[in-house]
Amino acid sequence: MRLAPAVADVRNAVRASVTDLAPGSVVLAACSGGADSLALAAALAFIAPRAGLRAGGVTVDHGLQEGSAGRAASVAVTMAALGLDPARAVTVTVGTAGGPEAAARTARYDALEKVAADTGAVAVLLGHTLDDQAETVLLGLARGAGTRSLAGMPPRRGVFRRPLLEIRRPVTAAACAALGLDPWQDPHNRDRRYARVRVREDALPALEAALGPGVTEALARTATRLRADAEVLDNMAAERSVGSPELATVSLERMPDAIRGRVLRSAAIDAGCPAGALSAVHVRRLDELVTSWHGQRWVDLPGGVRAARKDGLIVFGGVAGGR
Repeated sequence: MRLAPAVADVRNAVRASVTDLAPGSVVLAACSGGADSLALAAALAFIAPRAGLRAGGVTVDHGLQEGSAGRAASVAVTMAALGLDPARAVTVTVGTAGGPEAAARTARYDALEKVAADTGAVAVLLGHTLDDQAETVLLGLARGAGTRSLAGMPPRRGVFRRPLLEIRRPVTAAACAALGLDPWQDPHNRDRRYARVRVREDALPALEAALGPGVTEALARTATRLRADAEVLDNMAAERSVGSPELATVSLERMPDAIRGRVLRSAAIDAGCPAGALSAVHVRRLDELVTSWHGQRWVDLPGGVRAARKDGLIVFGGVAGGR
């Protein structure tokens, strides 16, 4: 029987993402049960044994919806039926820092990293698609974000890999249908309280209608092109970072704006700010302590972190009780 093109596309993307791994390596698929991650999990289950790899899967129960524990258990059963071993369901406690979406993301990634460490996995595959990438770029544009946000999600960062960043959502849905898989429809993906849902259902279709087809692909291409620039600037900033809660203003003043902003952002994250909650506005306020100093007392940052200028230094510390 002829292989469905959508199944082949997803398998080829997963195969390309693991070709550098040594035989016997453990690879995990992060699977929510939705079409994107379910197609990813099925592809990994097919590709891994043929590539000499060991494939497992993990689903994260955020505990934010009624019946989430049972659904996570069901996803784990599905992953095991696909041939993924181990197939784990893990429960997390979602905090509040940075808002509900950022807090859930932080809890999820922390859990995935822990499972990877526990199982000896060298890679965790995530099911983000080209559509997710385009939405990320458009959200960054709406926030007036910098190059880092407009560069979108990287194909690889640490243990995480995103094989499907050049695959559209209809392809993953078609792959699931061809394989007889029944994806879970997350109600949060239709909840218009979330900006990403409004971008998906309103903004992108409106842009396609006004400008013609191809806007989604163009936004994803923009991310790819900007990522190379962002990585160069990030590396330059890393060379200038001191790994200390104190930064000398005289050194910061000499840095180009793009580098100084990255150094300040990195220092704030090192001091305890959740990366997802640290906005361009926060970084601009930090920059004003260096470039527009007129005696302002401090800058309050997410995560209960406060930055102040004292004796020619930008000093980061915690606020009593946090926020």
